[in-house]
Amino acid sequence: MFKFFKCVALIAMSAGIFHLLHKDVGMAAEHWVRALHLDPGNRYVDLALMKVSRLSPAQIKKLGLGTLLYAGLFLTEGIGLWLKRRWGEWLTVVITSTLIPVELYEIWRHPGATKVVAFVINVTIVGYLVWRIRSEPGRGRA
Repeated sequence: MFKFFKCVALIAMSAGIFHLLHKDVGMAAEHWVRALHLDPGNRYVDLALMKVSRLSPAQIKKLGLGTLLYAGLFLTEGIGLWLKRRWGEWLTVVITSTLIPVELYEIWRHPGATKVVAFVINVTIVGYLVWRIRSEPGRGRA
């Protein structure tokens, strides 16, 4: 169910992103900063506002399409897990594994204990998922 929830949330986010086409993205972002009671003077919030306000319509389209594609992956994964299919389990392994290179890059770029712990947890989860799938022979095969 969690995968389906993430899918719906990403579809809603994608619709919101496409809604921003041909609008002042910076003003919309400032509105959300105020609505969420974030400090616009915070350097991270200010940096995010600056980056968002520079997005071109082509970049907004790519972001919306990427979010929609990611929602499709979660939908496919959710269906596979719901139907208890082996391919759904392997898709979970693949999707979870895609974070590993990003985490390694972040550790290399700016090392930190939190990043290393997140990396170790992610590798452990992937290892556990692979072990679990391989230890249950024949279940879920078409």
